[in-house]
Amino acid sequence: MSTPAIELKGITKTFGHIIANKDVDITVNRGEILSILGENGSGKTTLMNMIAGIYFPDEGHIFIDGKEVAIASPKDALDLKIGMIHQHFKLVDVFNATENIVLGITDGKYDIKASAKKIKETCDRYGFEIDLDKKIYEMSVSEKQTVEIVKVLYRGADILILDEPTAVLTPQETQKLFAVLRKMKEDGKSIIIITHKLNEVLEISDRVSVLRKGKYIGTIVTSEADESILTEMMVGEKVSLDIERSDPTDSVDRLVVKGVDYYNREGIQVLKDITFTAKSGEILGIAGIAGSGQRELLEAIAGLLKVSGGEILYNNPKTEQTESLRDKTPMQIRNLGVRLSFVPEDRLGMGLVGNMDIIDNMMLRSYRKGRGAFLHRKQPKELADRIIKDLQVVTPDAKTPVRRLSGGNVQKVLVGREISSSPTVLMAAYPVRGLDINSSYMIYNLLNEQKEKGVAVIFVGEDLDVLIDLCDKILVICGGRVTGLVDARQTKKEEIGLLMTKVHTNGGDGNE
Repeated sequence: MSTPAIELKGITKTFGHIIANKDVDITVNRGEILSILGENGSGKTTLMNMIAGIYFPDEGHIFIDGKEVAIASPKDALDLKIGMIHQHFKLVDVFNATENIVLGITDGKYDIKASAKKIKETCDRYGFEIDLDKKIYEMSVSEKQTVEIVKVLYRGADILILDEPTAVLTPQETQKLFAVLRKMKEDGKSIIIITHKLNEVLEISDRVSVLRKGKYIGTIVTSEADESILTEMMVGEKVSLDIERSDPTDSVDRLVVKGVDYYNREGIQVLKDITFTAKSGEILGIAGIAGSGQRELLEAIAGLLKVSGGEILYNNPKTEQTESLRDKTPMQIRNLGVRLSFVPEDRLGMGLVGNMDIIDNMMLRSYRKGRGAFLHRKQPKELADRIIKDLQVVTPDAKTPVRRLSGGNVQKVLVGREISSSPTVLMAAYPVRGLDINSSYMIYNLLNEQKEKGVAVIFVGEDLDVLIDLCDKILVICGGRVTGLVDARQTKKEEIGLLMTKVHTNGGDGNE
C-alpha cells in the first residue's frame, strides 16, 4: 500500500477579497506522479507555491510523511526535501551548469571539481544528458530545464513539483523528460506536475487531482480517465475537444516574405533567409523551439523591427496592388489590415497598458480617429463589452484596470481587440499560452472564423497537436532558418519535432 508523502488538509488561501484556494484536500503518495489540472484561476499554482514555501496558507494543515509541518519559506521546503521547478527558470546565464547547481548551498567556499563529480553521479543515475561546463546562455530550453531538475535533486529533494514542464519542448525532448521522471518515480520520488496538456497527463501520471475555482473537485486514477472525463471535471460540463478545420477556399497570396535577414543589437543574426507565403483563407502555423526567431519574424512583418535584408510584400485586396512593408511604419502597416496579436511571457508587455481600463485599451488602437481634444468612449465601450461577453472575460466591468485581470483574461482582451479590427492578415503568437482548455478552444474557433472570412492567419504555437489539427500548413524554423514546410493534414508530430532540431544545410525557400 502506498504511503502519503504529502497530505494537504483544508488548505485555504485568499488575496484580499479573492479566494485562490478554499478548503483543499489533496494527497501525494511516495513513488507516484500526480497531475494537477484546472482552468485558469483555479488555484493550481497558488496551491503548489504553498508547498514550495512561496506562500503560507491562511487555514489548513500540511503533513509530510505523516508529520504536520509549517513551510514558511523556500528554505523550509528544501529542508523538507521539496523542490519546485518553475516554468520560468531561475538560473544565472553567465554561469555554467555546475556553478548554477551548487550556487547558494554553502558559505561561499566551493569545490567545483568535487561537486561536478557528485552531480555527474546524479545525472547518470537518472539518465540526464548535460554538459556541466556549458554556460546557461548557450543552452537550449530543454538543457536549462535539466539543470533546474538536477539542481533540486542535488540538494536532496524527494518531492518535486514541475510547473508546465513540457510547454516549450519538442516531442522527442518530452519523451526524454518522461523517461527521466519514470526513473525518479521508481526511485521512490514523489512528482507533481501542473500542465494543460491532457494527452501528456494521461501518458505520464498515476492519478489526477482537479481544482475548479479554487475548490478541490476530486482525484481520479489516470487509467480510468480520458480527455472528456478530465475536461468535464475541470469545467463542470461536457466540452467538445474537436477543432473544426474547414478547407481553404479561393486562397490567394496575401503576404509574401522573401529572403528576410535580421541582426539584433549585439550583431547576432537572428533571422536567416526566411521565405514563405501566407495565403488568404488559410492558417499557416509556425513551429520551432523557443527562441528560434518566431517573435522577431512577426515583429519584422509588423514593422517593429528593421530587417537587414530581403523583402516583405503585401498584396492589398482593396487596391489589388502589391506593396512593400519594409518602408512602412507600424501604424501604416496596421492601417493596411496587418495585425499582430503577440502574447509574450509578460502579457502586459505587448499592446496593453495595465493601469488603464479595458475601454481605454480598446481606444489605444483608434484614438487617432478622434477629433479635437476630446475622445469618444462610446464605440470603445461597446467593443469592450462585446469582447467581455463573447470571450467570457472574467471581470466586474469594462472599467476594470487590465492589471487586475488574470493572465488568461488579459489574453482574451488582447486577442479580441485585434480580431475586432477586421484584419486581412492576423498574426497570433502564443494566443493560448497558459490558457485552460475551454478558453483555448474558444480562441481556436475565433481563428477559424477569421480564416473562413478570408483572412490570412499566421499562428505561432507551442502545442504540436494543436498546430496539426488547426493549421493548413506548418512552417518549421530552427536557429532562425526555415527547415521545412509541411501539410498539416499529412504530417506527424515526430516529423515536425525532427525539423525543429534540424541543422539547415541548404538554401531551401520554405515552400519545398
